[in-house]
Amino acid sequence: MEQNIKNESGMARSGGQYAEPYAEVDMCRVFNTHVLGDYWPGIQLYYPPVKYSPQQGCYEDLEAASQRMKRHAHNTHAHTLIFDLEDGCRQKEMSRKLLRQELPILRQQNKDVTVAIRINPFRTHEYELDMQLVRDMGDCIDVIMLAKAGEAYGAAEVRDLSNLLVGINSKITIQPIIEHPKSLKIAPDLMQYSTVKHVVFGIHDFSKAMGIHITPEHWTEELKHFLYQIMFEARIAGKGVIGGVETLIGSSSMPEKFIEPNDVRRWLDLHGEDESRIVYKHACQESAMGLTGKQVIHPGHIHLCKVAYTPSPTDIAEKISILKAAIEADALLGGAIRFDGEMLDPPMFGKALQTLLRANALHSLQDDDRRFAMDVLQLMPAQVIRENWPYGVIL
Repeated sequence: MEQNIKNESGMARSGGQYAEPYAEVDMCRVFNTHVLGDYWPGIQLYYPPVKYSPQQGCYEDLEAASQRMKRHAHNTHAHTLIFDLEDGCRQKEMSRKLLRQELPILRQQNKDVTVAIRINPFRTHEYELDMQLVRDMGDCIDVIMLAKAGEAYGAAEVRDLSNLLVGINSKITIQPIIEHPKSLKIAPDLMQYSTVKHVVFGIHDFSKAMGIHITPEHWTEELKHFLYQIMFEARIAGKGVIGGVETLIGSSSMPEKFIEPNDVRRWLDLHGEDESRIVYKHACQESAMGLTGKQVIHPGHIHLCKVAYTPSPTDIAEKISILKAAIEADALLGGAIRFDGEMLDPPMFGKALQTLLRANALHSLQDDDRRFAMDVLQLMPAQVIRENWPYGVIL
């Protein structure tokens, strides 16, 4: 398909070749920032700043918490680390002191991890102390997770927090946590701000407020109706949704060499525990729904949820083959092809492209495959991109 198309930087392309090498401009970043909505939160690990030690029967001191953070947080494989200053934090002041001390070191040691701070509810005393921490450490923070978002003051909470962050670090985004029917009712209002790229479904507080008894094994079914409501509003707003936090804790961790679904299922059958099987099942369900992140409390669940959320190498290769066949037949935007005994048309091509973009959003697309995905995007009008990828901002 011979076309001359201008990319975002003004470089001309003919037949998929650029006049300048890709190294000159990070096309993935250009598209992510302006069209695709940047990278996703992915697998988010709750990391307690100051932890209770059952063996010692007391909380860590500052030195012990610092050493633990250096051993584990600096080497995490999670996409996002959540430092919880709200419900899961008893020693709030010591935790803030620890974060002031350790966040600059973490930023230097692990530049790939996203740092999120879960702050206390809007305009409480602890919220004000949390925001002073954010002011002091703004360059080391990527995300503010607002607990009980909108429950007291409505969407004005996100508005005022957004205005405050502009003066601290305009790159910090907000993830409102929907933990109450009030928040769900005003979800479109919470999502209207540009600082909000994703919202979190706080399943435990939400179910408590609704008087619904959920179980660790079946909460995805028990709260499915409300998750669908959030997903519906998020799709309209072009925002992502982060799934519920799993509370199950097992003792086994799947090795990171297992990335294909068949290999994962084989490991679960032979070595997995019920807890791992349930968490993987939930992650697969959320991934199939198009969620953009998931929260876990056990490091052993990070890789398990990653492979559930991330397209496998085999899946990516198949989708690339489909898109190449569509382009060769000049059917990408209209027409149909036969592929492996199946008739495929533009909606299927869009789903194939979604797979590549999903992998890219989770930092798991190889450079050559990323370039191919960017080439495909540039063959599409802006409206078609929006139809295939409901995130980001169309220029």
